[in-house]
Amino acid sequence: MRYVYGLTSALLVGGAAISLVTGQPAGAQVAQNDDSHMSNVVPRAGAPSSFADLTQQLQPAVVNISTRQRVEVANNNPFAGTPFENFFNNRRGQQQQQQPQTREAQSLGSGFIISADGYVVTNNHVVSPTGRGTVEEITVTMPDGTEYPAELVGADADSDLAVLKVSRSSPFPFVKFGDSSQARVGDWVIAIGNPFGLGGTVTSGIVSAVLRNTGGGAYDRYIQTDASINRGNSGGPLFDMQGNVIGINNAIFSPTGGSVGIGFAIPAETAAPIVDQLRRGEQIERGYLGVRIQPVTDDLAAALGLRRNSGEFVQMVEPDGAADKAGIRAGDVVVEVNNREVTADQTLSYLIANTPPGSRIPIELYRDGKRRTVTATVARRPSADEMRQAQMFDPDAEPEEPSGEPSTIIEERVGLQVMPLTPQIARQLGADTDTQGLVIGAVDPNSDAARKGLRRGDIILGSDYRPIGSVEALEAAVRAADRENREAVLLQVQRRGGTAQYVAVRLN
Repeated sequence: MRYVYGLTSALLVGGAAISLVTGQPAGAQVAQNDDSHMSNVVPRAGAPSSFADLTQQLQPAVVNISTRQRVEVANNNPFAGTPFENFFNNRRGQQQQQQPQTREAQSLGSGFIISADGYVVTNNHVVSPTGRGTVEEITVTMPDGTEYPAELVGADADSDLAVLKVSRSSPFPFVKFGDSSQARVGDWVIAIGNPFGLGGTVTSGIVSAVLRNTGGGAYDRYIQTDASINRGNSGGPLFDMQGNVIGINNAIFSPTGGSVGIGFAIPAETAAPIVDQLRRGEQIERGYLGVRIQPVTDDLAAALGLRRNSGEFVQMVEPDGAADKAGIRAGDVVVEVNNREVTADQTLSYLIANTPPGSRIPIELYRDGKRRTVTATVARRPSADEMRQAQMFDPDAEPEEPSGEPSTIIEERVGLQVMPLTPQIARQLGADTDTQGLVIGAVDPNSDAARKGLRRGDIILGSDYRPIGSVEALEAAVRAADRENREAVLLQVQRRGGTAQYVAVRLN
C-alpha cells in the first residue's frame, strides 16, 4: 500500500492500495464487450439510486494480482556483539563466510483488463520485487476464481505503472479509459479492487480534488477521492458514472494504515500514453533538466520579493546538465516553462518530464530580483536505476547511517554503503570524470571504517592493490579476504581535494 502522511509517501502494495488509471479513448466498453446496455444503467442526474447495475457491467474486468518472490536476507550472527560472538567460528578463530539465505514472499494487488486479448494494467509496485528479491511468478485471478499465469510486458517505476499479458482461447471482458481531465470535484466515482486480499470489493464516493500534489515529483498529480481504498486496492480502477476508468488507485493518506477517506488515483490522462507505450514495448522517454528544486515557501517569497505559491527554487544544478548549459544557477526561481506557469498543481518536474527530450524551450526565471529568459535543450531523463546510481551527490550533506538490516556483504562486513562513481558524481567531488571507483554514501558509525575516518563522499579506488570499478568487485575482494582468513582489507581511498591514501579496514 502506498501512504501519504504529512510529507511521507508509501506504496499500497502487499495487499496494496488504490487502483491506477491509464488513459485511452474516452467512453467505456462494458466488461461483457457490449456497450449497448450501458445507457440503461448509467445514472443520469443527482445521486444514483444504486451502483449495482453499473458494477455488474464493470466488475468482470477487474482482477486480483499476486506475485511469488524469492527474497535474499542477511545471514547475521545471532551472537554478534556478545561474548559468544565467536561461538560458531572456525578452528582458526575467523568468522566463517556466510552464505546468502532466501525466503519466499508474496504481494497482493489489483488490476483491470483493457483489451479482449488480455492486456492488464496495474501498479508497478504490485509486481516489482521487494528489496533484494526476484519475482518468480505473477498470477492474475478473475472474479470467478479462474487463475492465469501473467507475463510482464512492461513496467515504469517513475509513473508506477505496469502492463501484464494473460491468454486464453475466448475473449476477456475489458474496460476502457476515459478523459480524466473532465473530472470535476463532486463527481460520483466507484473503486473496484482487492482490499486485504478479500477479493472483488466495490466502494463509492466522490472526486474530492483534482490535480492533487502530495510531494512534487514528476508524476505527483492525483485525483483525490473519498471512496474507501485500502491495502490491496493498488492498481485497481477508479470509474466514473459512464463506466470509464478515470484513475488508477495508487495511494492513501492515513495516520492509521487504513482508509480515512483520502485516497489518490493516477489520472487516466497521465497513465494512458504510458500504458500504450509499455504495451507496444517502447522505452519511456522523459525530459530532464538536472536540477534539485524546492517549492517557493512564504519565507522564500518574502526574502526574494516574489509572489507566493509561484515558481520553484533551484537548490543545486547538475554540472554539464541541460540546466547548467542553459545558464540556470543555484538560487534561481523558475516561474515559467515553455510559456506554462510553474505552480503547485503544475510543477517544474511535471512540465519538464512531459517535454520530449531534445526540445528547445524558453524558461523564465528570477535572479537578483530581475526576470530573465534562458533557452534550454531538454535532456533525456535517466531511468530509475540510472537516477539512483548517477543521482546528484551532495558530499556536504549530513552524514548518513545505514538503516535496517545489512543488505550486502559490503554493508555487513565493512560497514559502508557504496555506489558506482559516475562522471556526474566525480565532477561534484572534484575528481576527473574518467576516474574509476566507488563513492561512499554512508558509513556505519560502529564500524572500523568509521574509526579510521572514512566518510561520505570518499572515493574507493582500489582494494588490496587491485582497481575497484564496480560494487561487485569490492564484494569479491571482501569474500577473498574471508577465504584467505584475513581480518582486514586494504582500501585505496581518495578524499576531495586530497591525494589517494591506503587505509586498512578491519572486517566486522
